[in-house]
Amino acid sequence: MNVPPPAAVLRALPSGARVVVRYRLEKGFTDVLGYLVEAGDEDVTVSGSRGDVTVPYRLITAAKEVPPPPPRRAPRR
Repeated sequence: MNVPPPAAVLRALPSGARVVVRYRLEKGFTDVLGYLVEAGDEDVTVSGSRGDVTVPYRLITAAKEVPPPPPRRAPRR
């Protein structure tokens, strides 16, 4: 099975697509889940719950499009 590199996956998606991106940190890995703002030549920007996150492609280990979030639950009575 031939899996495209994360940068190719992200560049093929339109702005506004909901994505999850896993990337390396100094002491491990982390993810950002949100909406694709821009997939540039060197990095990608995702608008997550904590604001915009820009990640260089060289640090990304995995990326994929994900479905929209589930609808909010009705408040408890």
